[in-house]
This record gives sequence, structure tokens and C-alpha cells, in this order.
Amino acid sequence: MHFCNKWKTRGFWSMNSKPQIEDVLREEGMFVSTTVGVSMLPMLRNRKDTIIVTPYEGRLKKYDVPLYKRGSAYILHRIIEVRSDSYVICGDNCIEKEYGITDEQILGVLTGFYRGDKKVNMDGLGYKLYVRVWSFLYPVRKLYAQIKSMISRAGYKIQRGKKDV
Repeated sequence: MHFCNKWKTRGFWSMNSKPQIEDVLREEGMFVSTTVGVSMLPMLRNRKDTIIVTPYEGRLKKYDVPLYKRGSAYILHRIIEVRSDSYVICGDNCIEKEYGITDEQILGVLTGFYRGDKKVNMDGLGYKLYVRVWSFLYPVRKLYAQIKSMISRAGYKIQRGKKDV
């Protein structure tokens, strides 16, 4: 199971579905599907948006969105740092970074997506601005999530304390 910012998602596709994503990418040269989960909000909406993933060649770049496997789960998250032997990856709606994702784990890269019926231009200014601003705001988003969590825990403790009286 994949945990992201206190929300539970199960990756994107079931391992029991046939054919496997790897097979589709190899045989068809692309994989098209809707997404499942909230880890890439606000860019990709749960069960509403359609992604296009294609095989990749060579090293990926910062801000690319690879499809990779973590155990038996398929994950689609953004590269936020490229290292010599691995990548640091994080979902747009996540606060925990994932370290040590290697080229061997990566199956393909997001090359397009539809938001509803509208194709998003991933080479366009709007998309590029979104990616950079959203990535730049990561420290603020992480701090917000931590403060929100602390307040929630404090409220829970207060409520639990009132029940004991």
C-alpha cells in the first residue's frame, strides 16, 4: 500500500490485471489510463483524468513524471532531484520525498494527459509555470501539513481528555 500525506492509495493499477503495464508499453509503445489516487493532486484528479505514459530512453530530468514500481504498486510521481545513480521523487500532493528510485524501477514517463476532455500541453507555459511554482512551494506545503497535523493531534488529545473527566 502507498501512503502519502496521511491518505492511503493503492498505487495506480492492480497487479492482477492482465496484461501488465510493462507488456502494454513494450507491445503498444504507450499506456493510456485514468489515474487512481490523490498523490498527484491538483494536477491529476482521482478517476477523472487520463494519462499517456510512454517508454523512456536515457536519464530523466528534474520535473519529469515517471511511472515506476514500488514493490507491487505502480506509482506516478514527479522527479524533484536527479542524482548520479538515482532520483528523488515526490507526488505533487505528498510531503514525504522518496529517495533511491533507480532507472531499473522506472517503466515509462508521462508524456501527456487529459484533464477531463481537454489535452494539457506539457510543453506550454501554463504547465511549466505550474510545475515550478508547485515545486518551489514544497517547503510551505510541508510546513502547512505539519502544523495542520499538530493541531489535529492536539484537538484529539483535548477531546479525549474531556471524555475521561
